Amino acid sequence: MRPRIILADDHVMVAEALGRLIDEVADLVGRVADGQQLVEQARRLKPDIIVSDITMPVMSGLDALRQLKSEQSSARFIFLTVHTEASVATEAMRAGACGYLLKAAAGEELLEAIRAVMAGRIYLTPHITGDVLRTISLPADGQEHRLTPRQREILRLVAQGKRMKEIAAELKISVRTVEDHKSQLLHVLGVKSTADLIRYAVKQGLISD
Repeated sequence: MRPRIILADDHVMVAEALGRLIDEVADLVGRVADGQQLVEQARRLKPDIIVSDITMPVMSGLDALRQLKSEQSSARFIFLTVHTEASVATEAMRAGACGYLLKAAAGEELLEAIRAVMAGRIYLTPHITGDVLRTISLPADGQEHRLTPRQREILRLVAQGKRMKEIAAELKISVRTVEDHKSQLLHVLGVKSTADLIRYAVKQGLISD
């Protein structure tokens, strides 16, 4: 029986090409362009596998994974991304992803990854396997786990260059509350400036670099 897959990627041409590739081995039951749509469609369609980018609008692929895992979703995540950093791949695997591969090798590896995940195995692209294994053997620093959903949301908006008033209006909270959250972010992440927050957000896939 062919697995049912949802594809999440905000680049239309990339998504179309990936969709054609997925059709060779699975039924593509949904295609979305941001993390929030992904969560909503996964709740409704209950796919076997989710193939997702990490950096997307509204909610990152990693946050969508965490949200669905908290709801006991049985969908298996395969991340397909441009992020080659071992730290990002390690975070994805620790969060519960079953696969991680790079867009540059999608044509060669995606179908292999889908088959591996459906067989109950983990698939990690050979391009970064060594670095990831070295990183994953180290104790987790826990930074990503110390951020609340609201803090991550504010981090994403700050990193997008939005002003305190714009963030407050979008989230329907006071400017003072936004400022307090930003101060907490600086403290929790151990950084000193907005530029440091932006670099962290890029590293975590909350925004593109």
